[in-house]
Amino acid sequence: MGRLRLWLAVLAGLSGVTAQEDLYRKVFVFRTDPSDAYVVLRAKLEQPLLNFTVCLRSYTDLTRPHSLFSYATKAQDNEILLFKPKPTEYRFYVGGKFVTFRVPEGRGDWEHVCASWESATGIAEFWLNGKPWPRKGLQRGYAVGAEAVILLGQEQDAFGGGFDVYNSFTGELADVHLWDAGLSPDKMRAAYQSLRLPPALLAWRSLSYETKGDVVVKPRLREALGR
Repeated sequence: MGRLRLWLAVLAGLSGVTAQEDLYRKVFVFRTDPSDAYVVLRAKLEQPLLNFTVCLRSYTDLTRPHSLFSYATKAQDNEILLFKPKPTEYRFYVGGKFVTFRVPEGRGDWEHVCASWESATGIAEFWLNGKPWPRKGLQRGYAVGAEAVILLGQEQDAFGGGFDVYNSFTGELADVHLWDAGLSPDKMRAAYQSLRLPPALLAWRSLSYETKGDVVVKPRLREALGR
């Protein structure tokens, strides 16, 4: 029985590490470029999303395209996607369509982004380092499916897979949140500053996740802007 338990533990280690923990002052480090690694996030979604906000913090020297947050359903692989095609641009997808937000090129520091969307108006908001960009219209009247696979570090071109390693993320990710509501401007700024936030579907301080491939959890070496 002892050998069987040891073998099962080895298999679990090869397939990934499942955990739920408080990741305050910690980061996911994606160590290789290009990478086949990713992190699966577990969220309890009981109904389609008519409003949502996703926030995260990234630290990378990549200049090629890379995916930050990928939420796919069986019907739509880019149901929600935060994607950075180049250093001066973010793309925010809802239901397979996207809007572009042009940004200053980073200076080798952490970047904190929040993107929110509401179905009733189709308004898409984008915040970079605690500051709002001009709002845009996207997928008015749409509903984001609830049966989803949510990944960090890879873009899904199929439900839970279909990765292109040249769209993978390399670097550090932290402070990932997903809410089933639009956040007020004060809460957007609070997310940037890592202050108290409302309960979330995905919360960095109580994140349920599974790592796949060459990605590890480590203490943050450098303080993020806004801290």
